[in-house]
Amino acid sequence: MDKPQRPHGKQSEEKPAPQRRNQFWFVILVGLIGLLMMQMLWPDTETSQIDYSVFIQELEKNNIQSLEIRGPVATGTFKTAPDQPIEFDENGQPKIPASDDGRAPKLKRRFVVHLLEDETNMRLLNERINQAVLESKDASRPLQVRSNSTAPLQNLFMLLMLGATVILILFAWFMFRRTRDQLMGGGFLSSFSRSTAKRYEPSDQQTTFADVAGLEGVKADLQEIVDFLKNPEKFQRLGGRIPKGVLLNGPPGTGKTLLARAVAGEAGVPFYSVNGSEFIQMFVGVGASRVRDLFMTAKENAPAIIFVDEIDAVGRQRGAGLGGGHDEREQTLNQILSEMDGFSGNDSVIVVAATNRPDVLDPALLRPGRFDRHITVGRPTYKGRLEIFKVHVRDVPLDNDVDLKRLAAVTIGLTGADIKNLVNEAALWAARNDKSRVSMDDFDYARDKVLMGAKREEVLKPDEKEKTAYHEAGHTLAAWFLKGAQRVHKVTIIPRGRSLGSTQIIPAEDRVSMSESEIADQLVVLLAGRAAEKMIYDEICVGAENDLERATWMARRMVTHWGMSNKLGPVSYKFSDDDPFLGREIHQQRPFSEHTLELIDAEVVDYLHKAGERASRLLDERRQELEQIKDALLAREEISEKEIEELIGQSVHGPADPHVEMAPDNAATV
Repeated sequence: MDKPQRPHGKQSEEKPAPQRRNQFWFVILVGLIGLLMMQMLWPDTETSQIDYSVFIQELEKNNIQSLEIRGPVATGTFKTAPDQPIEFDENGQPKIPASDDGRAPKLKRRFVVHLLEDETNMRLLNERINQAVLESKDASRPLQVRSNSTAPLQNLFMLLMLGATVILILFAWFMFRRTRDQLMGGGFLSSFSRSTAKRYEPSDQQTTFADVAGLEGVKADLQEIVDFLKNPEKFQRLGGRIPKGVLLNGPPGTGKTLLARAVAGEAGVPFYSVNGSEFIQMFVGVGASRVRDLFMTAKENAPAIIFVDEIDAVGRQRGAGLGGGHDEREQTLNQILSEMDGFSGNDSVIVVAATNRPDVLDPALLRPGRFDRHITVGRPTYKGRLEIFKVHVRDVPLDNDVDLKRLAAVTIGLTGADIKNLVNEAALWAARNDKSRVSMDDFDYARDKVLMGAKREEVLKPDEKEKTAYHEAGHTLAAWFLKGAQRVHKVTIIPRGRSLGSTQIIPAEDRVSMSESEIADQLVVLLAGRAAEKMIYDEICVGAENDLERATWMARRMVTHWGMSNKLGPVSYKFSDDDPFLGREIHQQRPFSEHTLELIDAEVVDYLHKAGERASRLLDERRQELEQIKDALLAREEISEKEIEELIGQSVHGPADPHVEMAPDNAATV
């Protein structure tokens, strides 16, 4: 693939002329400042430096016209310039050559002398100066004396002010030059508008598709993009065009970012990774500038791949919710839209993005021509979970009793990140118990901790423990004897997480759809715990809160989404609060009347009442089995499916421990 060429022509060949006028004024300014500093710091050539003895001698001769004392230094003028004292060297030769007439050269009329600062000499000096002033009063030119002890501080202050002025001028000039360079594409502040994307070289990226377990369909779609980057002629000869953008969407932890790293390792082309939130800044326009810089850099190194993680941070719908939109986010999104499929086409850069909120993305971002291909990265199936377990236990020493097939069968609904966490928790628990290998018991402990939460420290009172046992026994019996329910895996009354007890139920096979009778049976399972409490104690406890929430949600969807109500029929009733943005429902009208809303509520209540009555009848018929399960829970606190089968017989779902190939895929606890 050819790299994009820069335009040629007269305009591109011309270079901007140097700004010599600005440089000229800058040189003049620096020269003036230099002259001022030279005047302040360098000695005056019309001033003589004399010794203290010469100064005293001329003072006594009344040959000093004016005198100014500045701390330890005194300056003044002579009435008549005296001869310079002749000093001789070691050989008896004068250090200062004499003039033509044999006399020593004259001193300058202005002089500088360093005074002796000890207290005695200063006192004597003041007496001599006062005496000289008195003696010169009657003269035509009397001695004038001034004392300025703060002059050194003033000079220091002036020097500091001058230095500060010079620094400010230089800083202003520096900023001017850098800002001008920034507008031309570089400079001091250019990094603020540059992209923060990190480039991965092919040799630096070790992750490949072989490191991604499961997700075979997803890897096939991404492999097509990798093949195009390696051999574009294969697709172009038949008129094919590679997608400009690929959107990976799915629940958190399913491996979207891992897939992007694998694409970087497989493609062998420059790969730029950036998070969507890195484009959003305080100043409007910075994000758009970073987008331009990112795509410009990628085009210069084309073919290349840009990976934008969490693109929903910058790609949300424009003008969504109360108060309009976010100017910086919207301008950044507009720039992304323009770069991906704007006026100037771009076939050399492929954008891969990941999000777990595809419902909030702007429609313009999702249309063909931008993100042409949408790939759903879902939760792994039984086969995928088995492969993921094999990947994550490579470096874990396993005991002989570890059965990865069984683990894959009972870890329903877990993502790749969850499975990685489960393996890590098992290894940590085994190390805490000073084991050399990780056994199946460690994995069972880690699975219960991940699915149900860690054990709580508080101990239930006897009456609370009994109520919890009846509650969980009700769930267990309903799931045990109803065909539409899912099979029971384990029951416990040990407080874990936010629950006092739980019943783990798992399907016996992969399920992607449910019938009305199966949903009705699951409603009975959810309400059976509450029915058991009502039957035994003739009152309701607060432990059924989560059960009621899930049952109400399921019953309402039966009526409003799945068309299972005989009164309302096959009609979809979408509520306005389904919109993810606050405030957008203000201008939306409900597509049904208030009377229909009352019918919906009545149908939901009717479904739940029927399910509750069925649960009560079932538990009344199975009262003996209810007591047996309750007693077993009070005695052991946790019983497995095999132990329940030994207590009350085989369930309607078949014998315990079915073949692992009949893999469950949707776990739940009630």
